[in-house]
Amino acid sequence: MLYKTILHLTFLTYIIIKKTSKTLGLRVFNFGIPAYKSASGKLTCPMADSCVKFCYAKKGAYIWSNVKPAFEKRYELSKTDNFVEAMNAEIRKKKPDYVRAHDSGDYYSRAYLHKWIEVAIHNPSVRFYSYTNMIDMMLKTSLPDNYDIIFSDSGKQKHLIDERKHRHTKIFKSNDDLNSAGYTDASSIDLHATRWFNDTNKVGLVFH
Repeated sequence: MLYKTILHLTFLTYIIIKKTSKTLGLRVFNFGIPAYKSASGKLTCPMADSCVKFCYAKKGAYIWSNVKPAFEKRYELSKTDNFVEAMNAEIRKKKPDYVRAHDSGDYYSRAYLHKWIEVAIHNPSVRFYSYTNMIDMMLKTSLPDNYDIIFSDSGKQKHLIDERKHRHTKIFKSNDDLNSAGYTDASSIDLHATRWFNDTNKVGLVFH
């Protein structure tokens, strides 16, 4: 009964970021869970640090009363044994080119990360990507070829980032600062953070 209920919920939604689909002509979907903490107080971003203060997923539409429950439902789904099968069903139905894991939230456990890896393995024609503060765990994990990870430099493990070889983000106050530092701007087109659209390891985001 639980599985039948899950399959009738929508867990993936279009990333409504201007220019992404219009400019690149690609079907990009995302999957989000609560930012930083769930309603029950469980950490969904265990290695978050300074980013909590300016997290975009803790304000705006993300906290609307008709939006927050959907993130909680996705989080509850992510903890179940049905997650991989439910995600595979959504992907078969919606046929994305790209799936971003976590426009809100993070890989809160190794078991949860491995569920995402299993989803990616089941869907080799789809490319998956995400930003993460779970750097130590990622450095010890082998990802399939269709999975890209961008390390955030605002978490508790940012000292583990080797900027010469790890794809990573930095937050800048302005486009001028970003360009002067030699980073590729992914503020407007999210896919520019990934290795498929950015052949450097430097991903810049302008703080709004």
